[in-house]
Amino acid sequence: MSGLRSRRKGAQYERELVHRFREAMPGAEVKRGFQYRAGEEAADVDCPVFWVESKRGKKPNVRAALNQASEAAPKGRIPLAVIRDDRAEAFVALSLDDFLEFVAQWWNGTKQ
Repeated sequence: MSGLRSRRKGAQYERELVHRFREAMPGAEVKRGFQYRAGEEAADVDCPVFWVESKRGKKPNVRAALNQASEAAPKGRIPLAVIRDDRAEAFVALSLDDFLEFVAQWWNGTKQ
């Protein structure tokens, strides 16, 4: 796949994710991040709580995507990678510690 075609595919997937996050988080400001160089300055999807790195392709590197999100995420944002292999359902990867922290916050909120 050519570089331009790959970038277009990635941009289209980011727009799709923005739509999905907006559906899940009504009223939240969710938008595509500004991509300057290698994506280090902004998340692919800019939204509250999460620092989202998205990858779509034949066989995206899940660990590399999660590492990229983890290294760039500011304090207070949960780094996660949203991965979609071609012709497959998307999935989310995040560290176990971040996942358990998120679960604990959710659990405590349901008990109130």
